Formats: sequence, C-alpha cells, structure tokens
Amino acid sequence: MRDEESSAVLGLLPLESWEMSDIFPAENGQSAAMIRTPLMAHHQRRMTRLLLALAAVCITPWSSARAQIRVPTRGGVVELEAKQQRREGRIFYADGEVEIRYQNLRLRADHVEFNSETGEAAARGNIRFELDSQLIEGTKARYNLRTGQGSFHDVRGTIHVQRRPNPNVLLSNNPLTFEAKEVERLDATTYRVQGAWLTVCEPDKPLWKFYAPQATIRLGRSVILVNANFRVFSIPILYLPIASAPLGPRVRQSGFLLPHFANTTRKGFVLGDAFYWAPTEWADFTLGAEYMSRRGWSQTAEFRARPWENMQVDVDFFNVVDRGLIGPGGVRVPQGGHTTRVRFDAILAGGWRAAAEINQLSSLRFRLAFSETFAEAVNSEVRTSAFVANSFSGFRLDFYALNYKNFLSADPETAVVLRRAPGVQFSSVEQAPWKKLPIYVGFQASAEAIHRSDPNLKTPDAVQRTEIAPRVTIPLRWGPWVGITPTATLRTTRYGSQILAGTVVGDSVRRTTGELSVDVRPPALARIWEQEGTKWKHSIEPQIVYRFVDGVNQFGRFLRLDESDTLTDTNEVYYAVTQRLFRRGEHGGATELISWRVGQKYYFDPTFGGAIVPGTRNVFQALNSITPFAYADGTRRFSPVVSDVRVTPGGRYDAQFRADIDPQRGKLTAVGTLVNVNPYSEFRVTLAHFATRAASVLQPLSNQVRAIVGYGDINRKGLNGSFAVSYDVRQQFVQNQVVQVSFNGNCCGIAFEFRRLALGPVRSENQYRVAFLIANIGTFGNLRRQEKIF
Repeated sequence: MRDEESSAVLGLLPLESWEMSDIFPAENGQSAAMIRTPLMAHHQRRMTRLLLALAAVCITPWSSARAQIRVPTRGGVVELEAKQQRREGRIFYADGEVEIRYQNLRLRADHVEFNSETGEAAARGNIRFELDSQLIEGTKARYNLRTGQGSFHDVRGTIHVQRRPNPNVLLSNNPLTFEAKEVERLDATTYRVQGAWLTVCEPDKPLWKFYAPQATIRLGRSVILVNANFRVFSIPILYLPIASAPLGPRVRQSGFLLPHFANTTRKGFVLGDAFYWAPTEWADFTLGAEYMSRRGWSQTAEFRARPWENMQVDVDFFNVVDRGLIGPGGVRVPQGGHTTRVRFDAILAGGWRAAAEINQLSSLRFRLAFSETFAEAVNSEVRTSAFVANSFSGFRLDFYALNYKNFLSADPETAVVLRRAPGVQFSSVEQAPWKKLPIYVGFQASAEAIHRSDPNLKTPDAVQRTEIAPRVTIPLRWGPWVGITPTATLRTTRYGSQILAGTVVGDSVRRTTGELSVDVRPPALARIWEQEGTKWKHSIEPQIVYRFVDGVNQFGRFLRLDESDTLTDTNEVYYAVTQRLFRRGEHGGATELISWRVGQKYYFDPTFGGAIVPGTRNVFQALNSITPFAYADGTRRFSPVVSDVRVTPGGRYDAQFRADIDPQRGKLTAVGTLVNVNPYSEFRVTLAHFATRAASVLQPLSNQVRAIVGYGDINRKGLNGSFAVSYDVRQQFVQNQVVQVSFNGNCCGIAFEFRRLALGPVRSENQYRVAFLIANIGTFGNLRRQEKIF
C-alpha cells in the first residue's frame, strides 16, 4: 500500500509533511529533529514506515466520538462514518450508527463490513438503504457500490413515483410500499422480489394489497407479479397468474386488463375482459370479449396510432352475437349487430390536410338493444365524412365524400340515406379587386355525385350535380348611425335527374336563380350608468334583413339532399331586436349578463313561388332559417315570433329560455329551457325542458324533462354522487334513470350505479354496476368512465 493512500485512509497528512516530533516526542522540550544524525534520521524514517504498516494492519477502536474516513474508489469517494471503526487490509469494520455515503446513495446499519477493493458492503441490523426515490429497510443486506447490485432480507421498502394527472384513474400521492422476504437489486432500474406484498395504501393498515411469490419491479416502467392474488382487508378477491401495474408517469404495458362484471335484467350476468397490446411507442391495440348469460357474447376492438406528430388514427369496433330473448310464442328474436367507427386526421405537406370520420351501424334495433347510455341509444343518425383540403391566398380546394343515414323506425326498419360522393369544391372568401372601392367578390363552385334513398323515393347510385355561385358584397355606411350591406348572388345548378310525378327520371334539369340580401343595421340605443365603482350598460340593437330569390320555378322537380336543394323563390324580410345588459367591475373586463333577442319573418309571397304544398309538412330554407321547428302546413305571411333569452352572469350560472309563438295559430308551438348551476367547484345542476305543441302533421307532440345533479367526480377523494333522470311528461313514464354513488380514500375507492333504460318495445332494462377503484392502477368492475354521468 502506498503511504499516500494510508494517510488518506486515516485522515492524516501525507508522509512528506511529517516531522519526527509527531512520532517521537523530544526530551527536555527539544524536538527530535534538532538532535538527529543522518544515520539516526535514516532509522527513524524506516521506523516510521514500519509503524504506519502496523497501523494499517490493526487500528484499535476509536473512542466513543464518531469517526469518519474517506476511501477513494474508481467511481468516486466512499465516506464511512461510525462510532467505532477498524481496518484489516482492504476491509473496513464499522459498528454503531454506521453510515456509508457514495454519490447519491446512503446506507445505514448497525454493523458494516466494507471491502474497498471490490466495493462490496455487507451490513446487518436496522438496514436503511436510500437511493433517489427508493427506500429499503431490512435486517441484512449485501450491496456492491461499483456494480449497483445487491440483496436485502426481511424488507420493507417504498418507491416514490411522479404521476401525471389522469382523469381515467384514481391517483394517490402515496409511494408504492412493498414488504418481502428477500429483495435482489439486479441493476439501476430492476429489483427482483421474493414473497412480496405491495400496496399504495398506508402500510400499517392497508385496505388492499397484492401478494405474489415472485415480483419484478422496473423503476419508471412497471411492477410485474407472478401467481399474484389481490386482497381487500386481507381477503383474497382475485387470482392473477401474471399481472402488471404501471410505475411511471407515462407507461404502456402489454397484457390483460382488469376483468369487469355486471348484472342486468336483459343481459343476465355479464363477465368480460380485454387484452392490451402496445407493440410500439406510437400505436396500441385493445381486443376484448364479454359473456352475457341471457344473450350471447360480444367482441370489442380498439386501435390507436400516432405515427407522427401531425397524424392520428383511431378505430373502434363493437359486435354482438345474440341468440335473442324469448318472444311471443316462445321464439327467440335476435337483436345482434355491429358498429364501426374510424377517425383519421393528418397534416400533409404543402398545406394539405386530410381527415375522415367513418361510422357504420348495422341496424337501429341493435343500437337500441345494446347501447350502454341513453344518449347513444336515442341517436338515430349515422354520419360519415372524409375530405382532403388546402387553403391558399384566400382560396380553398376540397375533395370530399359525405354520407348521412337517419333511421326512421326500428320495426320495420326504415331510413333516409343521403350521399354526396365523390365531390370537389373550389371557393374563395370575399376579396377586393379594387383597393379604393368597397366592393368584395367571392364565389363557390362544386361538382359531385349525389344519391338519395327513403321509403318514398330512390335515385340512381350516382346523380350528377354541379353548381357555380359568384357573389358580390358592397358594405355601405352612413356616418356612425346606419350600416347597409347588400350581397348579390347568381347561382346556377344542374341536376342529372329530376322528379316527375313522384318518380325519378334521367332527364337533366337546370336551375338559375338571382339572389339579393340586404342587411340593415339601424342605430343602436344605449345607456351607461355607474354605481359604487361598477359600470352598467344597457343596449337595444335593431336588425333588418331583406332577402329576395327568384328563378327556382317548379320546386318539386329537384332532388333534395342539403340546404342548397331546398332553395325556393321568396320575398321576405326578417326583423329583430336584441337587448343586452353588460357589467364592468372596477378592475375587471366587461361581462354580458343578459341578452334577449326577439325576431320574426314576414313573407311578401306566402306561397314561395308555388313551393308550399297545403296539408303537408313543408321544410325549406326560407322557413327553417329562423327556427328548426316546422310550422308551415299551408301558406304563410308571418313566421313564429322567436324569443331567445340567455343569462350568463359568470362561470357559475348560465341559462337559456327559448320560445316559438305562432301568431297564425295563436299559441306557443315550441318551448325550451336549459339551466346550468355550479355554485361550488364540486357541485353542479343541469335542468332541461323541451316541448313541441304544433299540429301532428308538422311533427310529433312531445314534452320531456331532463335533470342531472352531481357532486364531485368518480375519481375525486371523498364522497361523490350523481343523479340523472329523463321523464316524458306526455306519455308519463321515465325514459332513463341513473344513480351513481362513490367514495374514494387515499389509495382506493368504491362506486355503485343503478341505471334504467326504457326504450319502448325494443328494450326495458335495469342495470346494476359496481367498481373498485385502485389508486394509480385502474378500475376493477364494470362502471366505465365513458358511461358515467358526472
């Protein structure tokens, strides 16, 4: 051993700086250096080296004062501190509150034997191993400072994990706590555990924990358990041959998901599970199946991919193989089917964007029978759209395909199908050819193949439709008082087929119309006043819009797919008054508290160029541009008066009240109310009421009330609850009812749900659901997030 290393071990000065008086005291106050001879100095230096060698072989225990040594190693300096220490060769022996510090590692024990050559430390008694976010306590340990490998016995450990907010999982700030007979550290990120108990609950009284004879902890990734069982209050609940739980902020691990179960009156006992596969960092796949004791079984598939930053692909598939319930006469009536949804969005080179949403539904009966939520079950529409578009210098070029299907009835199944594919459209925004003149020019041109199918009409698969519509807008203003904006459009549309005597024939037809719209904004009236540092403003804003269309002629000949085909001759004026109340605080911005718009149309031509068909439901542009509720079953001079009140005093409250008053019928024909109340951050109430009171030839009479009252969230700590109901006042029955109650602690939670769906003869079902929420892991049960009502 070099003398320099020995002195470093002892914490003394290097040999070259020693004086003989430091080893041999002088007599009569004289130092040995003052009386030494050359020969004596030679012997003294040899004696000094001999004493140092003896000290290196055997150092007597130090006193009760704590001593510290520093041992240089290849990876850095190891600091060893203890009440008592000694050294034999390369091995250091330390006793009493021993602490080893090396880089960001700290090892404490009652007794430690450390080999400075191999870097291995053997410790026993009150072991405490700390490294980054890892803490291991035990009775016995061996650890190599150089390799990072070691073993620990009779262990209790914790690992702190940084987690990102996730609305789908109950999160806890508690670390992962584990107890084991033996823990082996394989490398910087991997632990192998024997006889492991794991939980994120308080370790003294855990509500739940996993037990596994073997487990592997991969820091920042996952915990893998072999032959594990899940226990609640020490009671085994679930056996898992192999299980994996995330142990990182963004971890995707392939494997089977937690199973779910349920019980319903129409499906019976339900048990299902799914397999999650993440082959790459940018794609994953979920395949699941569900057994229904009374119906059959279902399959689900979900694919998600993000190949690059500006592209995403999502595919969802749901299929049910249904043997049916026993109907009249003992015959089973299957209601199986499938749904498919594909979503695609990508930003391409050169400013191009491609997007698609493809939806496919086998039958309305299937949706009514197997949809999990009321909102999904009552949706009779299926929309598909795809486009590739580019915008440049105020112009836009679109290539598209559109398909719309609306089911009219489930038994017998009837539907309206509208298709526009393929199609291309080229358009521009208003642009000023002359900089000094307020004249703006724009246009829209399209060419597409169209198709319509309904119980009364069916066109060929592809009917040509082309259209070009240039327009000119000239905004005018007289001082600060009056603004007038006229817009003139010349529209030419050609159809490859037309309707004659209720039958589609292959003769083409052309429609050329002249359209004029004049938007008049008279001067607004306003008053401002101030009260105790708060400013208030009340304004009255009138609006008049005149519209004239001519040249449609024989409206019944044209195929109808969208609003462009419902253009009719009209000569009308729309007049409305809007009142607004603003509030501005002393230090805040202005807020619109209340707005109230009242508007109506007057038709100079009550027949709309002969487009009105008496005794039937008439719907076209001139009518539905003011209200979505049909009101014309004959000639009209006046539209209903539409009143729309919006109350928005702030983020906690908002309300809307809408009413259609028909002067020709002398009654209220449609009414709607929507109120949202959120007085506290965790409490919210939504109330809605909609009713139609027009004649049955226009639309079915209806009167429905819906309410949602909720407190908290399914993943919020503490007690949470929510209640929702949909009631049909006219038919006097509850369409939908949902009750959810959950309680979440620091490491787990439990949720219960009752759900009732009443969808006529197709489905009347009660569902009972339960879920056990495991913090930082997931949900065990069948109360899925996408179906909750919070």
